[in-house]
Amino acid sequence: MRQGRSQHRTQHRTGIVLVTAAAVAWSTAPFFTRLLAFDSWTILFWRGLFGGGLITALLFLTQGRSGLFDVLALGRRGWLVASLSTLGMLAFIPALQLTSVANVAVINAAGPFVAAALAWLWLRERAHLRTLLACLVALCGVVIIAGGAATTSDIAGICLAGLMTLAIAAMTVAVRRYKQTPMVAAAAASNLLGSVVSVPFAHDILGVTGADVFIFAMFGFFQVAMGLTLFVLGSRLLPSGQASLIATLETPLMPFWVWLAFQELPTTRALAGGALVIGAVVADIIGDNRAQRREDPVLAPAEANRSP
Repeated sequence: MRQGRSQHRTQHRTGIVLVTAAAVAWSTAPFFTRLLAFDSWTILFWRGLFGGGLITALLFLTQGRSGLFDVLALGRRGWLVASLSTLGMLAFIPALQLTSVANVAVINAAGPFVAAALAWLWLRERAHLRTLLACLVALCGVVIIAGGAATTSDIAGICLAGLMTLAIAAMTVAVRRYKQTPMVAAAAASNLLGSVVSVPFAHDILGVTGADVFIFAMFGFFQVAMGLTLFVLGSRLLPSGQASLIATLETPLMPFWVWLAFQELPTTRALAGGALVIGAVVADIIGDNRAQRREDPVLAPAEANRSP
């Protein structure tokens, strides 16, 4: 019994470390984007090529030919998930170039609530009152940020960040609806699809230097492939609510890396709106975890025994 509990604690800690590392990897997207002085389509082409190629290679190494077959035989449902993911990526990079990283990060953090709304519309999943109140608070945060848009570039970037959030939320609901979809294979396909779509619009695909190719490779490896791999491995060892909570570390880390490297400071509106959105996300996930513990017949006695 003690050995089983010790093993469970070790797995739990390992899961926390892996998901935290995934959030750190995902948060580096703005940093790499700022390093690359290219148009959005060129960045999307090379990032998708390296990211999709590396994920496909990982599938082959871990699953053999069956992993490659998953990518080639996604089916209509798998391609729906991949296409929504691609749409999110196509909006993400230009959004980072048009407005501040803090604006994009905070709007992205409202994704769980957009997904909850879409799940109600599509799957008729009822949202808890707690989640509805958190949605309202998060919406107030996004309105504060959007109200601070001072230029046409800011407005365009905020709109693209909203489109990205909507696309990723729709992808999340589609994954929930079609649970048999091989998510890692869909991620590989979405990156490769984004690369193909970018070709007609990219201005400087062949104008990259060796140093640029290295940065693109690190972008694809570290932010895309490693982030996804660490999250998939870590989320298997944690309750979904806790994994989601830890993954929200991506939001404050995105502007942090850009501030550290490029001294790009968030505006007061971005900080105020960000505090509302992050607070709403964290409060909703913590509330959900507590509700699950009360309803779980195994966890409930353990919680009672720890009470004074």
